[in-house]
This record gives sequence, structure tokens and C-alpha cells, in this order.
Amino acid sequence: MSQPDDAPMDDEAFAEQTLIEAIENQIEANDPPAAQATLNKLTLVGYEREETLHLMALVLAHEIAAMLREDRPFDGVWYAQALRALPELPEAAD
Repeated sequence: MSQPDDAPMDDEAFAEQTLIEAIENQIEANDPPAAQATLNKLTLVGYEREETLHLMALVLAHEIAAMLREDRPFDGVWYAQALRALPELPEAAD
């Protein structure tokens, strides 16, 4: 009998897990430094690590969507600023 954890992920869960893995890699590499700084800041004000990673993944998803929509390279300056602005999320594109 299979366990619930053995069930295949749907596309949304897979995308979220992939984004969170990317955030974890950024924190481990300290690149950008804003990733670790954001984790530290939100943890200090009471956010759980999982919740912080989720918020950071939303910022990364926002930037990836903008890259695809605007056919442009990753904007590291904007990304670092958006991370540092958390828990305030970036505005949705019109």
C-alpha cells in the first residue's frame, strides 16, 4: 500500500517545490545575499522558516513570470529589493 507522500505531485505542487529548492540553493550559496538576509529578518520577526521560504518563492515566481512576459533577462536588482521588502509582496502585473 502506498503512502500519501508517494503520490505524484501535481504541476502546482511541483512548481512550488522547485521554487523553494531554488531559494534554498540561493541561501546556501549566499547568492544573492538578500536571500539569507530576508530569511534572517523574517525569522526574527516571528515567521516560520517554511512560511518565509514560501513568501520568497512567490517573489521568485513573480520575477520569472515577468521575465517570460517581457522576454528579458533576470533582474537581480529588482529581485533583491523585492526579497528585502517581504513580507510585503510585489504588485501583480496588469
